[in-house]
Amino acid sequence: MYPQTQPHDHGMLDVGDGNHMYWEVYGNPRGKPAAVVHGGPGSGRSLRLGRQLDPEKYRFVHFDQRGCGLSTPHASDPATDMSVNTTEHLIADMERLREHLGIERWLLFGGSWGSTLILAYAERHPDRVSEIVIAGVTTTRRSEIDWLYRGVARFFPEEWEKFRAGVPDGSDDLLAAYGRLMEDPDPKVREKAAQDWAAWEDAVISLEPNGKPNAFGDRPPVELRAFVRICAHYFSHGAWLAEGILLREAGRLAGIPGFLVHGKLDLSSPMDTAWHLVRAWPDAKLTVVRDSGHTGSGTMRAYLQRALDECALR
Repeated sequence: MYPQTQPHDHGMLDVGDGNHMYWEVYGNPRGKPAAVVHGGPGSGRSLRLGRQLDPEKYRFVHFDQRGCGLSTPHASDPATDMSVNTTEHLIADMERLREHLGIERWLLFGGSWGSTLILAYAERHPDRVSEIVIAGVTTTRRSEIDWLYRGVARFFPEEWEKFRAGVPDGSDDLLAAYGRLMEDPDPKVREKAAQDWAAWEDAVISLEPNGKPNAFGDRPPVELRAFVRICAHYFSHGAWLAEGILLREAGRLAGIPGFLVHGKLDLSSPMDTAWHLVRAWPDAKLTVVRDSGHTGSGTMRAYLQRALDECALR
């Protein structure tokens, strides 16, 4: 990975609805434009992810999606209005940021939820995207959400039972129920719900041989509360995407080179989504990493860096 550098520009962009998005620009001011799209939703910008971009060749942008990181208002505050935090809002925010920075076309790089947002943006604005590099492909279909928060429980029945028990009203819609808990006026209720959610997420990645253990539960409390509230909000609504639409409309990505890198051991996002996407997108190629799960490995990072270095020469 390249050394961590300091941003040469940053700011707060008014994106409407009372929201301001925090952004930073790194690398060579005359380099190839790129956007690093973080996961979650609600994880906040990942400077570690940005270290895979050559700062001599790229001008790359980090930004915090609505409600997280340094963007305001913050989703950890139950008074924050979540009705103006949807996939459509995030697509519009990215386009507003591109225009604000005077970028004609940019490479999009990210993974997990970030890949869903990348695909949604690119299918809406294909003429603004030069290349796409994705680590851990997701399209946030309802079938994918159901797998992550119910289906994969067959591997972790005890941990899922605890996750299920975190909803005291017995609701069958766990994600919506957790969303309600994260808006409870009692901070202790919100704190427990966030910890219960993180414990489940950590269980799902616990078998990965080279990933980061407790990647969710180790977040600072304020960041964790925002993350869980945003995740529950998005996933209980299917990210406001028609089921399978990102795969059905992948033809809109024609002419955009795509580099998909996916862990063979990814229980959070099984590989069939990446497989279906590469079959629907002729300009994409899929690399399967046999020692990696959802949280990555040294091998996965090497493949990603190779793809990004190749794109830098275009």
